Amino acid sequence: MSGSESRAQAVFQITNSEPMSVKKPKSLDKTWATDVFTLVKMEEALSKNAFKAVKKTVETGGALDAGTADIVAAAMKDWAMSKGANYFSHIFYPMTGASAEKHDGFIISDSTGKAITEFTGSLLIKGEPDGSSFPNGSIRVTNAARGYTAWDPTSPAYIMQTDNGATLCIPCIFISWSGESLDKKVPLLRSNSAMNDAAQKVLKLMGEQKVTTLNSSCGAEQEYFLIDSNFANLRPDLLLAGRTLFGAAPAKGQEFDDHYFGAIPPRVQVYMQDVENQLYRLGIPAKTRHNEVAPGQFEIAPYYEAANVAADHQQLLMTVLKNTAKKHGFVCLMHEKPFAGINGSGKHVNWSVGNSTQGNLLDPGTTPHSNLNFLLFCGAVIRGVNKFGPLLRAVIATAGNDHRLGANEAPPAILSVYLGSQIEGIFDQIKAGKLDNADEGGLMDMGLSQIMPFAKDAGDRNRTSPFAFTGNRFEFRAVGSDQSVTGPLIAMNTMLADSLNWISGELEIELKSNSDTTAATIAVLKKLMNENGQAVFGGDGYSSEWHKEAVERGLKNLPTTADALPYLRDAAVKELFSSTGVLSPIELESRYEVYSEQYILTIEVEAKLVINMTKTSIYPAATRYLTDLAMASTAASEMGVEIDNSIAAGVAENINGMMTAVKKLEDALAKDGYKSEEEHMQFCANTIRSLMDETRGHVDALEGVVADDLWPLPTYQEMLYIK
Repeated sequence: MSGSESRAQAVFQITNSEPMSVKKPKSLDKTWATDVFTLVKMEEALSKNAFKAVKKTVETGGALDAGTADIVAAAMKDWAMSKGANYFSHIFYPMTGASAEKHDGFIISDSTGKAITEFTGSLLIKGEPDGSSFPNGSIRVTNAARGYTAWDPTSPAYIMQTDNGATLCIPCIFISWSGESLDKKVPLLRSNSAMNDAAQKVLKLMGEQKVTTLNSSCGAEQEYFLIDSNFANLRPDLLLAGRTLFGAAPAKGQEFDDHYFGAIPPRVQVYMQDVENQLYRLGIPAKTRHNEVAPGQFEIAPYYEAANVAADHQQLLMTVLKNTAKKHGFVCLMHEKPFAGINGSGKHVNWSVGNSTQGNLLDPGTTPHSNLNFLLFCGAVIRGVNKFGPLLRAVIATAGNDHRLGANEAPPAILSVYLGSQIEGIFDQIKAGKLDNADEGGLMDMGLSQIMPFAKDAGDRNRTSPFAFTGNRFEFRAVGSDQSVTGPLIAMNTMLADSLNWISGELEIELKSNSDTTAATIAVLKKLMNENGQAVFGGDGYSSEWHKEAVERGLKNLPTTADALPYLRDAAVKELFSSTGVLSPIELESRYEVYSEQYILTIEVEAKLVINMTKTSIYPAATRYLTDLAMASTAASEMGVEIDNSIAAGVAENINGMMTAVKKLEDALAKDGYKSEEEHMQFCANTIRSLMDETRGHVDALEGVVADDLWPLPTYQEMLYIK
């Protein structure tokens, strides 16, 4: 494999380098959360009363007073400085989906000019970044810039260690001067509160005497690609768009299924161990690592945590993955579809709700047909997906995820619920007005003496479902790998709150006329299923038959972001968020504006890259090759030898087709005067994207015939297989 000089040099550097060495990790008990200001560390550092107040806030959301904040701030500063930190930063999550930080020093000077350190409760509680420089959806105009960050005590502070020093990081909310949320954390906290209030009402109606605060939980499976930086740095599309805009399929892709769960490449495993060591120090419970389906693709999955902490940890995990990749000579790609023709990457969000008294309320137990709390909460989810499927599609709508959804590798863009045969059978019985029993999984016995029999699950798994019950939780499989998990969590918590409020209202009516709790529960669930059962589907979500049937059932098929995002303006969605107090109409509208703008900008940046790369890299290489072919044909003719000129004709045809498509793409980008963001998004989805695909078709055809030593871009074969 020769390639151009730069490609050849990249291959040489990769194949002649040794994996970076990583120090032998310490035992987990000596590593775990050493860089986190945990409750254990607080108990050691705070007075008894101060610690009691903080613990109550963390566990129940109770308020803290200013005096306690001063005590916590002083202890936090002393702990951080003992870890080598001279700066602190409020960490917040603007609507870009990325993390934001502003660093301030502990240092101040006194009247004598002496430097001292100070960190008060007021500095801990409040910061002031610019509220108009982040995407805000017209909540803040340019000359009204004030915004606030405010400490979230329910998510622990931590030390971010880098080669250049340590910084105390304090998770915060981000709001405008007028009080609107400019971030992703505020609505997540509100959604959890709304869900807790609604769940408390249902559980108390069910006769539960003691009900502690409920919380949603999250475990997000993160998929990603690793590409050697020597290759990535030669690909402007990877550097600026996060995905390859051109690239012919290699002779071998993923068809042999030999990468999935295969032996982890040594260099990659060294990287993974480095990542995990950092995550453990940050208190992030990384539990699973493995090769994914596509070559060059991998996965890391943490254990479940409270949703707010899990969301913060997810942002931190992505940061650690990307930063650590650079140290090991990789670029970590989290785009949902960085390479055409092979699987893209998702972020399966495993979600449940529970508390310390009733446990996991989405755990059916061994007798799900008699577990009334489970049936009510599972029914609430079914109702939520049916009523707010378009909302669930909208919160996972990005330009990157559009490439993945419905591509027979990820769930379709139609939101339905998979329950598994056991649970679906129970709800079928309820719909029929009875509740007798449930199928059991039984034992799996292979008839081999050396293989111990084990319990078989009562239901199968369905990888074609976007929203699947997987034993004791729901797995939202359609979330994109580059997305924050907060949007999906907010939507799921809020739709659950709405459904639980509906259930409590119906239960109150039933219980007045029927004192038998079981009969009242079945009556409510029967009504729920009659109105919402069309969202339950256990078949092949990829099939064309399902796409037709789903429409007949009244379910929406929203293939693109341009189709999905307008549902954030739907009257039912506005009422959902307003009635639960999760998002005001202004805050919801701001999110529509921000996300539609991000979609448009993403498509336009990619289109500009297509034009630039075609003109400056592909066209020169292709015409140079065509010149070589013409010279060879002329020389052969002079010798009286006729050679086949079909390759030259094909090259010329694709060059002309490519440049024609580029010209149409340039004209499309110059269009303006759109009547609305919706019209602009549809133009991007249908016109600009199709012209980019048309250009790519010609470029990829040229890559298959142009001499390898002339081709300017690292190929799929090189990027995916040379590690």
